[in-house]
Amino acid sequence: MVANDEQTRRPRASLELLRAEAADELSVLVTERLRAGEDPWDFMEDLPSVDELVVFMLRAENIAENGGARPNASRHYRVLRQIALDYPPLTRAVWRLLGDANTHRRWDANVRAEA
Repeated sequence: MVANDEQTRRPRASLELLRAEAADELSVLVTERLRAGEDPWDFMEDLPSVDELVVFMLRAENIAENGGARPNASRHYRVLRQIALDYPPLTRAVWRLLGDANTHRRWDANVRAEA
């Protein structure tokens, strides 16, 4: 039983792999928006950073593992905190996403929670 619990708490992939996947996703987003004729000066600061996107990917995995139930505010905090514990280099991105500093971004969880 203990071995099973250890496996569920262990990070699923290396941070380098997760960052590479996130960088690919961001590259696709940028390319699509450029092809649509958007000015990069208008949208680049609205996009999440690679680390923020990794955090969102890990959060989405956690939501899927929980039957797709969207987390309430306290569970959202616990999930992001666990991501920071599992992947210490993502701590800065996690705290940035938990704070109120990014509420101007449309994809920001703080904005969507209020909407």
